[in-house]
Amino acid sequence: MKYVIVGGNTGGAGAAARLRRLDERAQIVVFEKGAHVSYSNCSLPYRLSDTVDVTEKLVLNTPEGLAGAYHVDARVLSEVTSIDRAAKTVHVRNLATGEEYDEAYDKLVLAPGANAVVPPIAGIDGANVFTLKTVDDAGRLYDALHGTGARRVTVIGGGFIGIEAAVNLREAGFEVAVVEAMPQILRTFDHDMVQLLQKELIDHGVAVVLGDSVTAFEGSDARLASGRVVPADAVVMAVGVRPDTALAADAGLAMNDRGAIKVDAAYRTSDPDIYAVGDAVEVCNALTHQPMMLQLAGPAQKQARQAADAICGLPVRNTGYIGSSCIKVFGQNAASTGLTAAQAEQLGFSHDSVYVLPSDRVGLMPGAGPLHLKVIFEVPTGRVLGAQAVSRGDAAKRVDVVATAIKFGATVDDLRDLELCYAPPFSTAKDPVNYAGLVAENILQGRFRQVHVDKVRGLVESGAFILDVRPAAAFAAGHVKGAVNIPMAQLRDRLDEVPRDRPVYVQCMIGQTSYNAVMALQGAGYTDVCNVSGGYLGICGYEYFEDKAGGREPIVTAYPF
Repeated sequence: MKYVIVGGNTGGAGAAARLRRLDERAQIVVFEKGAHVSYSNCSLPYRLSDTVDVTEKLVLNTPEGLAGAYHVDARVLSEVTSIDRAAKTVHVRNLATGEEYDEAYDKLVLAPGANAVVPPIAGIDGANVFTLKTVDDAGRLYDALHGTGARRVTVIGGGFIGIEAAVNLREAGFEVAVVEAMPQILRTFDHDMVQLLQKELIDHGVAVVLGDSVTAFEGSDARLASGRVVPADAVVMAVGVRPDTALAADAGLAMNDRGAIKVDAAYRTSDPDIYAVGDAVEVCNALTHQPMMLQLAGPAQKQARQAADAICGLPVRNTGYIGSSCIKVFGQNAASTGLTAAQAEQLGFSHDSVYVLPSDRVGLMPGAGPLHLKVIFEVPTGRVLGAQAVSRGDAAKRVDVVATAIKFGATVDDLRDLELCYAPPFSTAKDPVNYAGLVAENILQGRFRQVHVDKVRGLVESGAFILDVRPAAAFAAGHVKGAVNIPMAQLRDRLDEVPRDRPVYVQCMIGQTSYNAVMALQGAGYTDVCNVSGGYLGICGYEYFEDKAGGREPIVTAYPF
């Protein structure tokens, strides 16, 4: 058998290695139009800060390495320009020599990846614009910035690559601005959770411009739709990627309306002898059971293995994908999995969510701090739909736990019952995931009601009765404007100060003591009581960025950070 693979990075290299392990006698040829096979896409931004100190370290394998370890014939600078499905050949152009030739195959695997999108913006040809998709891209950008005396860099796009580029550029000492056309960066996070990351950016001197788009370049300065001009010496274009599927489309393979290749459960295309994996394919969302596109390295590796298994006659069990990812934004670690609350709403799920802020480890341990954790669940089943976490500690671990639970169809009760590792330097005896499960169970069962942090500004502006049950000293250090302070230790003796004829919104620092207060009030006969999810710390985390970036009047007297 002869297997030909188009694309030599994550999906292509993975498929080649698995095919070799399953079929020692096969001939395997990999065509890669770039200069490198098997490089670390996700590490590219870290070259900009010298975290990766040499560009060549981004390359994980070489044609010689693949030949030696796997007896794979990997040919770089070799572009496959067409597929003859009837003859079962691909037409190849050697980009170094100009030579063209046909290569026969028995089975063909397409792993072409995706291309960085560069919009046709007026004046872009005269701007110093870079993308960040390949090793060569990273090298060119690094050399240009360090070789020209550039100081100001504008990043267009607030997705993962854009934010990672901005962080690493800032850490390298550049003046950095991020311009994002949507109202927030990183749309894998809900609006309430992403505020913490936007705060981290501006706290580290990154200018963040939201809800505005580039309409023209004047040199490398970006003119925005609002009329604002963002000056720059260089521009990183990170507005997204587009599946590199012209080859598949020209060959007549079935495509979706967004240009991705349609595949079955075994990653077989509409041609039974052609398979496709990675950024270029359409996959199944395990939660919605609807097709989606997912540009992530982990899923690409899984797809490559399963396609190779199918080619070699092994059974394939495709469980779909939920989309788990993480990012480091200066000192904040953030992760997400499954559906956001916004996506659940858009898709018509009956859902709710909890937002908890337990300590990420025992509080007296060095480095202990709050872990902002949001879990989205279906109502009334309690099925877990998604989770997001932001912390200076181990946010990714907690989201990994929830991601695993989601793949096994878990409910919030299962999160409550998980037996997770505990020692004071790592966690608390009741892990934040357990804590979120407990709170979600209470909400689902109607034991108490909650109001989310994004509603508090409206409550303040409407004159709602907000009861702050923190100690008096904490209240004096900063509080929600108009709130009434009755410390929890005094609450039962001062019930006459809490109205019974209007809603009462109870708030503490993180939402735990206020929960105890809510239960006490309900036990005393109060019927219209809500806990403020996330407490004062959550409120301030949500409000801070828009207060600072937009010059908005705060609803708090002081921020606790």
